[in-house]
Amino acid sequence: MSGLLPSEGNVNVGGDGTPRVLWLDDDETEQLISSLATETAREILSCLHESPSTATEIGEAVETSVQNVRHHLGNLIEADLVVVAGTRYSEKGREMKVYAPASAPFVVCVGGDGDREGFAEAIESFLE
Repeated sequence: MSGLLPSEGNVNVGGDGTPRVLWLDDDETEQLISSLATETAREILSCLHESPSTATEIGEAVETSVQNVRHHLGNLIEADLVVVAGTRYSEKGREMKVYAPASAPFVVCVGGDGDREGFAEAIESFLE
């Protein structure tokens, strides 16, 4: 049965694609590694790389509760690994957030306090 509200909303998975180069001693890196510490979080991120999804869809795909998915999504969003890419409407007319991976690749580097900016540029050219 077709509803009045679209079940497929606009989903923006675009972005500039500029790679993030992080160093192991950066505060941002600690948050990123912490957000990926559990198998469930990694499964959620992998699921989103296959297709942008709602929390319910992710829960079904990785076989966990919606509450657990939302917990991990919060951590992944804080680490800039996942974004809210749009909305969809359920059959009951409820607005649901659609999540997608952040489009930019990232690299975590270890060692050397050398030319960090030059290294970031080298990584960027390598990924083009």
